[in-house]
Amino acid sequence: MRSLLTATFLLTAAPALAGVEEVIQDHALPGTARFASATAALDAAAQANCTDTALRPAYQEAFDAWMGIAHLTLGPLEEDGRGLAIAFWPDTRGMVGRSVARLVAEEDPIATSGDYAEVSIAARGLFALERLLYDDDFAGYGAESYSCALARAMAADLANLGREVDTAWREDFAAALRSAGEAGNDRFLSPREASQALYTALATGLEFVADQRLGRPMGSFDAPKPQVAEARRSGRSLRNVVLSLEALQGLADTLSDAATPKTDAAFDRALSAARVLEDPVFAGVADPISRIRVEALQNDVRAIAEAVSAEIAPALGVSVGFNSADGD
Repeated sequence: MRSLLTATFLLTAAPALAGVEEVIQDHALPGTARFASATAALDAAAQANCTDTALRPAYQEAFDAWMGIAHLTLGPLEEDGRGLAIAFWPDTRGMVGRSVARLVAEEDPIATSGDYAEVSIAARGLFALERLLYDDDFAGYGAESYSCALARAMAADLANLGREVDTAWREDFAAALRSAGEAGNDRFLSPREASQALYTALATGLEFVADQRLGRPMGSFDAPKPQVAEARRSGRSLRNVVLSLEALQGLADTLSDAATPKTDAAFDRALSAARVLEDPVFAGVADPISRIRVEALQNDVRAIAEAVSAEIAPALGVSVGFNSADGD
């Protein structure tokens, strides 16, 4: 199957719709505001009590909020590596665990220096903090320990990132999208380019769910890999799929003014299947019977991508072409 991620997005003659403004007002800005608020609450919780059990509820709220904007990889999340600093995943080389282990073992003073943003990107963000709060090798630390101070630093860093992303969208990137094609806008040379950028976020977000959030733990039939499921330590693997699909559905709804019955039905099928899966960390991929349900969900997500390509892309005046190197 050809990859949507490596697709070349080609312009067609159809005019761009007014969906850009709807995406900004009804999807992106509420999402970035929620993430900024949730990470600020996480920071406040950490300053009050940085132990793992005390921080877990605020951590889960922050991760929920992240799922609402993680697919908006353009602009503020792309700049300065903010997206990776917030969520360094997939971590194919195990860098997060090694980076956190080194900091704890050495009691690196970076945790209390006020310059935590200078640390390795693998030691920042939600997945580094997940290690401290949920991994048996790190959790259970005391209130006066180095790990507690490290959790505070990670939470404060996440709050800074959340504030930066929200501010950048409100003060710069939203204006760039709105003024696409106007004199002085060197980001988007036409209104259609703004629509195309948002459509790309939708298409690649769906692919990420299918190929990474579902595909990575599935591995192959002979070699399933449930141990690499996203956020399995905090029990969020399936929850992330559900929340991501809900957010992508919100993006699709605001992006296109045209009726999208196939897209709506495809989202409904996939979300219904995900909500009743009862496999929170995809442990079932190792069982042939349970694996079938995860494979079916992956196919449902790919069906959304096909529906989006058939309905939303033409309505926006964009289409998806494939590089010759993609293969079959």
